[in-house]
Amino acid sequence: MRLAALVESTTHVCCRYRLAAFRPAFIAHGHTLDLYPLPQSPLGRFFIGRNLAEYDAVILQRKLLPRWVLERLRRRIKRLIFDFDDALWLRDSYSAKGFHDPHRVARFQATIAAADAVVAGNDYLAAQARQYVAADRVHVVPTCVDVSKYSPRTEVPQKHLDTEVSSKSRLTSEKPPLTLVWIGSSSTLQGLERFAPTLSAIGRALPGTRLKLICDRFTEFPPLIVQRSLWHEATEAQEIATADVGIAWVPDDPWSHGKCGLKILQYQAAGLPVVANPVGVQAQMVHAGTGFQAVTTEQWVKAIRTLAACPPLRAELGRAGRRQVEAQYSTAAGARLWLDLLERWSHRCRRAS
Repeated sequence: MRLAALVESTTHVCCRYRLAAFRPAFIAHGHTLDLYPLPQSPLGRFFIGRNLAEYDAVILQRKLLPRWVLERLRRRIKRLIFDFDDALWLRDSYSAKGFHDPHRVARFQATIAAADAVVAGNDYLAAQARQYVAADRVHVVPTCVDVSKYSPRTEVPQKHLDTEVSSKSRLTSEKPPLTLVWIGSSSTLQGLERFAPTLSAIGRALPGTRLKLICDRFTEFPPLIVQRSLWHEATEAQEIATADVGIAWVPDDPWSHGKCGLKILQYQAAGLPVVANPVGVQAQMVHAGTGFQAVTTEQWVKAIRTLAACPPLRAELGRAGRRQVEAQYSTAAGARLWLDLLERWSHRCRRAS
């Protein structure tokens, strides 16, 4: 099948992880995928889809278009797939206006109804979509990572692991300080800032513990030591792998239940154990075999203390997390789900012709 995708931008994280990552697999199985930024100007939206009529299907990613734009697009293309990975019918966790927005709900409903197929990032999102269309039109493809880009923690060259460790730690039997890692953007850093009291408590309970922030904005959580690492696509995998434990905390609210757990997948691909609060998919990804679930400050401190004291446990949990990603959340696993959907569509197209 010839596929086109309308995306926010070709460098957007959702495009990179949920579409572009699958292109090699699509091509290997005889499909093509061309990426186009969504038009932003009124004139561009007026002509939306005019260059897409020859494609077998168009994937609209995440964007809830105004009804008149959606209708113009739908008239000009053969088939529409809607791919999304957030609770788009809501405002996010940090909106001063609250979660509910009737305009978003109306656009979400119209988009789902207009699509021939819907691809949701998790079961929670899929269940919402199934309120508006037949269940068999909704498919779940989790956000996936290319595990080949991540070297497990135990395979990272020692010179990288020792970068921040003091000479005294290297020359004596003294254990190097534990390094936690969090990766995200300036928008999601707002959530971590809400978590500041617990991070500070970890710093008090385990002196010397560091938090590596891989982000485009930084903040402090004294007395926890913050190590700043400016995010770059080319270096994010290596930066994660030089840490010891990945952490993930999100507010327990309707918006967060729609998140797809990308940072956890990145930690696990790098062979790190993870500590996370059990909200949404985080409860599925982080369990007794791959890390610790923690809600209260006391539970967080206990989990970090346990991992700090036992490097073999960190290694064991990290290996299990890596295996979990390879089996369920790798680009190979996600590609199989997409290819199954496309194969069924191809059969339908051949029968129709």
